[in-house]
Amino acid sequence: MAASIIDGKAISEKTRDEVLQEATELKARTGIVPHLAAILVGNDPASQVYVRNKERACEKAGLRSTLHRLPETTTQQELLTLIQQLNSDASVHGILVQLPLPKHIDSVTVLDAVHPLKDVDAFHPENVGLMLQGRPRFLPCTPAGVMKMLQVSNVQTAGRHAVVIGRSDIVGKPMAALLMQKGADATVTLCHSRTTDIRRWCLEADILVAAVGIPEFVKGDWVKPGAVVIDVGINRVEDRLVGDVEYSPAAERASMITPVPGGVGPMTIAMLLRNTLTAAKMI
Repeated sequence: MAASIIDGKAISEKTRDEVLQEATELKARTGIVPHLAAILVGNDPASQVYVRNKERACEKAGLRSTLHRLPETTTQQELLTLIQQLNSDASVHGILVQLPLPKHIDSVTVLDAVHPLKDVDAFHPENVGLMLQGRPRFLPCTPAGVMKMLQVSNVQTAGRHAVVIGRSDIVGKPMAALLMQKGADATVTLCHSRTTDIRRWCLEADILVAAVGIPEFVKGDWVKPGAVVIDVGINRVEDRLVGDVEYSPAAERASMITPVPGGVGPMTIAMLLRNTLTAAKMI
């Protein structure tokens, strides 16, 4: 029996509608319009698409967005100066630095420079620490989007074995942390490039989250029958977009699965809007 599809596009639209309603109420009550400032350095095509999508999403959700386009030749100090200006601008509630940055700029230094109260990507060490302690200010957008999808789809996480493939700071590590937090209560295994026999761990997963960045890395026969499969990856292979999971054979074994595209991707932007609204409400 084929898996049920977890429709990230539909879930994200509902989240955006909720943000629009709350943003409209906030403006009526206080005059504040949540404002996201995005910084794009260079001409990476994928980054330009992502930023454009975020701008459109802000507009539809009743948020203000400002895009700061900087040339590839921008120095690290010039970028840090802009961030400090945005940190000091009371009209800006969220700051997003689009990754990747040019190779001559240290991403860690730049992301650490964003004020924690405006760090709507939740990359700052202060916000990461608060999340790990179970008292988050903001949740990292992609993992938070996955948790929202599981919740809306009535996927029970408590007592289940969740396996996360990938240990990036953006997805893998925070995903594992959120799944093990009180309230989610999953037992979590985090796999990565040094894990031996990843297939064995996948076959034990009640909930399998693939965030490794390798096209169709997870084979269909790695999926435990009845498992919930969350595919975070989005990879271009010739003229196709594919995930980190071999979709069709995995869908034959899973009980639920996210498609690519139309799965986790839309949720990431929806949670960014949510974080920007949260930042505006903290004033």
